[in-house]
Amino acid sequence: MASVLLNKRIEFCASHRYHKPEWDAAKNRAMFGACNNDPGHGHNYMLEVTVAGEVDQRTGMVVNLFDLKRVLLQVLEEFDHKHLNLDLPYFERQIPTSENIARVLWDKLQAQPDIGTLQRLSLYEDEDLCADLTAEAGQEVASVTRRYSFTAVHDGHRGHTWDLFVSVHGPIDRETGMVTDIVALDHLLKERVLVPFDGRDLRIVLATPSVTGEYLAKAVWDRIASAIPAGTLQLVKLVQTRDLFYEYAG
Repeated sequence: MASVLLNKRIEFCASHRYHKPEWDAAKNRAMFGACNNDPGHGHNYMLEVTVAGEVDQRTGMVVNLFDLKRVLLQVLEEFDHKHLNLDLPYFERQIPTSENIARVLWDKLQAQPDIGTLQRLSLYEDEDLCADLTAEAGQEVASVTRRYSFTAVHDGHRGHTWDLFVSVHGPIDRETGMVTDIVALDHLLKERVLVPFDGRDLRIVLATPSVTGEYLAKAVWDRIASAIPAGTLQLVKLVQTRDLFYEYAG
């Protein structure tokens, strides 16, 4: 019987700070931006876990959901309402970035016998930033997705507020704990997409008589793919409404 994937989401709260003590204040600020502010800042994290397994013929489930929730709560109890830099030993020598937190959680969940085979782990800091680990890629590589928004006219008379999700894939830097430089990525998107597009008629900006969602997703890709600060552009996703979105992956 083929494996079935099951996804479970659970929330926890924690605070953290991006900071390397061996760097001076200017270097920390340049690399981490507002995330370096002392004493740190908090998030309502959302953890999404994907497990795989065959459907049990007796229960009709891949894994007992009660057991999965119990394990997740047990693991997250150590993290919930903690300052990750100050309260947990895992981050004495590494920055508690989303990527590094995801790696720690992966190790803890992979060791649990009652949750099936761990396939994917997605950690949402908030609606604007998510880190993904997969069994296929391993724990030294991650994808980071950043959300942006802009409002533009694309067919001559109707404007839309577009949610733009940019995913970058690559190795997790051992020094910074990040796949890519988020401050530099934000600057790139602001310079090449958000400022040129926001409040504009996209037909004029892109010099084309018609702008579809598909065309726009590719246009965003073409503007940023060669300038990603680190890692490789993996996906551009444009959400027009809650019922309609477009994806482009090169």
